[in-house]
Amino acid sequence: MSSPSPSYIADMNTNLVDTHEVHVHAKAGGEGTVIFDSAIALLEGLFPPNPANKIVLANETTVITPLGGYQYVPIETIEPGNDKSLEPWTDCPAFEQYISNVYSSSEFKKTAQAAEPFHGAVRDYVFGRPTTLENAWDIYNYVSTELSHNKTYAHRLPPTLVEQARGFADFHENAIFSDKDVSGIGNLAGRTILHTVLSSLQRIAFNGDPLQFLLNETSYQPFISLFHVLEMVKENLELGGIPNYASALAFELRRGPAPEDREFIRIKFKNGTNGDFETYHAFGHKSDIAAMEFIYRIENYAITSQKQWAAACSSGLDDDYFHIGSQNVISSTFWLLSSSSSTRAKAQNTRIHLADDEVSQSHPPQSQYPNYGTLSNNVVPQPTSMSEKQHLPL
Repeated sequence: MSSPSPSYIADMNTNLVDTHEVHVHAKAGGEGTVIFDSAIALLEGLFPPNPANKIVLANETTVITPLGGYQYVPIETIEPGNDKSLEPWTDCPAFEQYISNVYSSSEFKKTAQAAEPFHGAVRDYVFGRPTTLENAWDIYNYVSTELSHNKTYAHRLPPTLVEQARGFADFHENAIFSDKDVSGIGNLAGRTILHTVLSSLQRIAFNGDPLQFLLNETSYQPFISLFHVLEMVKENLELGGIPNYASALAFELRRGPAPEDREFIRIKFKNGTNGDFETYHAFGHKSDIAAMEFIYRIENYAITSQKQWAAACSSGLDDDYFHIGSQNVISSTFWLLSSSSSTRAKAQNTRIHLADDEVSQSHPPQSQYPNYGTLSNNVVPQPTSMSEKQHLPL
């Protein structure tokens, strides 16, 4: 949102929000209002109160919105009962069977045996909660929450217990929300949200499309799955676990430097509130991946409809009321926040070629990456003189 940023979205109204340019989804599933509240807090930071947020009435009276120009950004809540895009593992028999298979695997049993000393040590600090590897997430969630908010508990908790709890929770959640097979049911969380990613890329290519920023606020499960689907974990083993609170995953669509006429995708991840975004690469690339290659490699794995979800889950549901993703959403920026953005830059050139190489073969530091998609002569967001539209075939 700041013009000095290398990911600045040029020509987007960043001082006064234009609700045609910004669309927000917030998961409204098992976590209750926590993720919705997180979305509100983030939007207040992105679009703070501005005295210019005012109207002039017919009698020439000027009315400023409350709280010194508070900016109201609509949020669409995603209920798992009618939209499976952000919580597809609920009411999914095949996923429940997959969990059972994970629990019966030799690797899980071996890790459970290794965790027995920890479970014995932590038993007195979880107050009746099951101390098993199957309950690893609940153990870690309780211990870390009490450690942060309960002073007495924090003083009494022995050293390393919270770190061990986190380690076993990472193992458990990574095993449950990933799959060795990209199309496997373990990757369900990533495969459903891929529909939003691919739809956003298609809409970005439409010159004149007003929407430039899509924010998806969700929980951590899609992060884990996407890191596996995009093969980011292979070279970054630290991604095989639970992201910290308030983590963000960004997909940026950028135009290559002249005379390049293709568009590329840059993936950035920020693990929690500390530090900056770091650039990661999909499918073993060492730099930004061409948009067409990105689409080609994942489009067949995306779950785009309720019928596909029902088939994957063996649920037998065929009610058209259920769907994957908002049916009236125009997406151009993708955030996962764990809850999570992409920038969008509209290009002048109307051709997009199938990728046959990478932008570069080197892997320079973040500050040395080519500044695709920012203000330049060959990138003009929302061109007004172009009638022809680009289209990325899906």
